[in-house]
Amino acid sequence: MVRAGLTTERLVRAGAELADEVGFDQVTLSALARRFDVKVASLYSHLKNSQDLRTGIALLALEELADRAADALAGRAGRDALVAFADVYRDYAQEHPGRYAATRHPLDPEAAAASAGGRHAQMTRAILRGYDLPEPDQTHAVRLLGSVFHGYVSLEAAGGFSHSSPDSQESWSRILDALDSLLRDWPAG
Repeated sequence: MVRAGLTTERLVRAGAELADEVGFDQVTLSALARRFDVKVASLYSHLKNSQDLRTGIALLALEELADRAADALAGRAGRDALVAFADVYRDYAQEHPGRYAATRHPLDPEAAAASAGGRHAQMTRAILRGYDLPEPDQTHAVRLLGSVFHGYVSLEAAGGFSHSSPDSQESWSRILDALDSLLRDWPAG
């Protein structure tokens, strides 16, 4: 018998909230069942296992992040688009650390194809069109941006920049300026 009020969507959203509170790696069906004051068995009609829950959280987080990025990019180009896009990632990671961690969760090919990951790549490439990068340089630049954004956000979340001056916001702004400059003057292959 299915417990009244439990749906896959409701469980995934609650799992995402739990991830933000305790960390993505700590999200399990047992922890989720405690949140709803039900037995784990009550969740099996909606979720196969903890991996299924984590995949659902990852898909939700990728969708939320893509929606925010699309809103931030509307009507922007060049450096303005680059900064808006980068700030969305950083802000999302600060507001939703567990969900942000979920965006790095490995997805099987079918889930990846159905995810908002493709939207992220399209938006990144749209920003790069403003810098007139040909292939394969565009792919290299996509990887560079992803590495810098994720690396900075991860180090900042771990407290890596809290022990020295200047503050991390100043460094973030300078890094985005440097990326803009690099993209405008991309080295020849």
